[in-house]
Amino acid sequence: MQGRLHLPLSYHEILSPRETERAILKIKDAFQTNLAFELNLTRVTAPLFVESGTGVNDDLNGVERPVTFTMPGVGNRQAEIVQSLAKWKRLALADLGFSSGEGLYADMNAVRPDEVPDSTHSLYVDQWDWEVAIDPADRTVEFLVDMAQRIYDIIRRTERYICHEYEGLRAYLPSRITVLHSQELLDRYPDLTPREREREAALEHGAVFVVGIGGRLSDGSIHDGRAPDYDDWITETASDRCGLNGDIVVYNRVLDEAFELSSMGIRVVPDSLRRQLDLNGMADRLQLDFHRRLMAGELPASIGGGIGQSRLCMLYLQKAHIGEIQASIWPAEMRETCGQHGIRLL
Repeated sequence: MQGRLHLPLSYHEILSPRETERAILKIKDAFQTNLAFELNLTRVTAPLFVESGTGVNDDLNGVERPVTFTMPGVGNRQAEIVQSLAKWKRLALADLGFSSGEGLYADMNAVRPDEVPDSTHSLYVDQWDWEVAIDPADRTVEFLVDMAQRIYDIIRRTERYICHEYEGLRAYLPSRITVLHSQELLDRYPDLTPREREREAALEHGAVFVVGIGGRLSDGSIHDGRAPDYDDWITETASDRCGLNGDIVVYNRVLDEAFELSSMGIRVVPDSLRRQLDLNGMADRLQLDFHRRLMAGELPASIGGGIGQSRLCMLYLQKAHIGEIQASIWPAEMRETCGQHGIRLL
């Protein structure tokens, strides 16, 4: 299985690998400081692995296999390396006593062994996972969009900062992000794939927040997969096309592609959790520890998401491959081809 490899014409790196490492540190320090201040977040220590069978790990689209291992020193119980912290963060909000308007973020490192490496994907994932406790009355599309715009402002602010630090870089993100529903994209571009629709929208607007990920569209398809037990993509109080989640996607000039930077959403409550599990034939998950606590009302209403660290650095530093930002394992043919086009993989 081969991923998509972009080989931009006449590509040349603006920063050398050593300069890139320094710039990455500046970006990460600046971004997480701004994120914490803007969203009132406290940094918390995140787990690298969680116990199997608890329902805490992110199941992503439900087909990706987590890395598992046995813990001889803990009664030979099974553990899984996290794929994201989507559900763990909500448990942490409850267990650490966060109130409405307060939140947390974690520097998350994950392994996704089924990922197909390409220009923008790796087996290794690094992101800022964040979660904010909210009032139940704030479980609205308007609140979701406002949060996305605040995060986009941080993205753009950090872009201006790093471009000021390195004169070879040029900022080009638009001042505002455009909000579009996944159904609206289907209506506009019925003959294109979801990825192609995102590219057209990103090319036109520069930056878009695509709302409604995971729910069925008018043609019976979904824009992209979403696990049924954290984002609320179908609610009892809204139409089936009004999901409370979305992705921040920008136009990447180096790759000439839509470039997803962040996935986020308002989290499920007992009614929507049960409904989404039923729709996916996964009602048996209600017996898992995480789901039992949620159904018992022990977890606060919340909104949360993930922001790709390597993705952001790749965009800001105008790199053609995520392997110019992070060290990972790449197919030998990919490494050779990239080298021939001036793309040096770590």
